[in-house]
Amino acid sequence: MRALVQRVSRAAVSVSNKEIASIGNGLVVFLAIGKSDSMPDVDYLVNKITNLRIFSNNDGKFDQSALDRRAELLVVSQFTLYADTRKGRRPSFTGAAEPVVANELFQKAIDLFKSFDLNISTGIFQEKMSVEIVNEGPVTLWIDSKDKDISRNSA
Repeated sequence: MRALVQRVSRAAVSVSNKEIASIGNGLVVFLAIGKSDSMPDVDYLVNKITNLRIFSNNDGKFDQSALDRRAELLVVSQFTLYADTRKGRRPSFTGAAEPVVANELFQKAIDLFKSFDLNISTGIFQEKMSVEIVNEGPVTLWIDSKDKDISRNSA
């Protein structure tokens, strides 16, 4: 499971030129589900995102999490994070989970985010969406649940 996380001062998602969700200060989470992902990946990624200290304290240091800040989250399904661009000019998305499986795990991720009692907004699964983001910092992080098994010392 992969996530591209952006700290924002505001963000909104629209479908067919109609805004369907918006947030103020918080995080936009573009979430992708891969073929081999399961509930442990959901648990890892949701817990990592909600507890990651990427908000600044009064001294300007990254010392507060979305939970500490009671931040809003806008979670958008984004299968293109599984793009394989190594060969040719057209990306391949064969690493992404099939839509039925991806939607099931996406919904479980949303439910888990909501269990932290944060304000969670979403896009619409499998819809063409426009996402407006005001990235603060800018802060943008890439998180992959498969990386949890890689030692920091092996890189």
